[in-house]
Amino acid sequence: MALLARAPATAPEARGGAGRSGAAMAGPSGLFAVYKPPGVAWGRVRDALETRLLRELNAAPGRPPRHHVRFLPAPAGAPGLVAARVPLLADHPLVRGPRLGRLRIGAGHRLDAKASGVLVLGMGHGNRLLTDWYNCHLTRVYTVGGLFGKATDDFSDTGNLVEKTTFDHITREKLERILSVIQGTNHKALVMHSHIDMKTQEAYELAVKGLIRPMGKSPPIITAVRCLQFAPPEFQLEMHCLHETQQYLRRIVHEIGLELKSCAVCTQVRRIRDGVFTLDDALLRSQWNLQSIQNAIWNCQLKVTTELEKTLGHQGKSHLHKMDVDMAHAADS
Repeated sequence: MALLARAPATAPEARGGAGRSGAAMAGPSGLFAVYKPPGVAWGRVRDALETRLLRELNAAPGRPPRHHVRFLPAPAGAPGLVAARVPLLADHPLVRGPRLGRLRIGAGHRLDAKASGVLVLGMGHGNRLLTDWYNCHLTRVYTVGGLFGKATDDFSDTGNLVEKTTFDHITREKLERILSVIQGTNHKALVMHSHIDMKTQEAYELAVKGLIRPMGKSPPIITAVRCLQFAPPEFQLEMHCLHETQQYLRRIVHEIGLELKSCAVCTQVRRIRDGVFTLDDALLRSQWNLQSIQNAIWNCQLKVTTELEKTLGHQGKSHLHKMDVDMAHAADS
């Protein structure tokens, strides 16, 4: 890949500094998604990905070392000096060090250590697109597992047990009734924080485009929730959310248990969608390499562009155009 055949970084670049911009030029540029496993902090995922890419980029063939002319002693028996072209020692890998010392990899909506699922990352100009991505206030979808009959101090099944109750009286119909109340309450909050008069033509047009959502800060909002599985004491929900945290979703499970005259803990929080990125787009750990990431950026570029232009209009076009140019250069090379 011609992207790898960049000029070696100078010594300051290898230590960080200006090398960060050089790293962004040498690597892919855009948004992509990886799968974050449970029990791992999102920062460790990003650092592991950066380490792998740096190792791959630095191992790629670089430009040949430069040569300069030196006057060396003539062969035995011949007088004087002889001009010769010899490699420049400053270009030797042991002298120069790694060509790239750091990659700029930004994270979108983060996942806490206990949660798993789709984590959107940005490289190169994708770091700027992450700001536009955040400003879109797109819906994220989770599958949330629960267990009736227990309560803990942090609402998860790994917390300290504080209470045990019965759950034999809970039926699927009762659970779905509570879910309907939650969805109705949150729908009112969605309309209120969207600051839109629902009787206007503007509200109708936004509703047709699916753009009725808060475009600024707001409390967590659950736009839709349904029961996927019900096998007491276990159950699984699908939640569509805005501005949520994973701990907020665990608290919702706890409150559902209380509303059903019991208690419940959260056993799993798994993000299956972040805007246009789904589990099918998320790269597994075995796919964390330069070629797979380049392909992932290519495959999702049209979806990202369409969503940003639909939601933000012209605001994101400058960054998108810059990303298009970079991708075109990569394809040509």
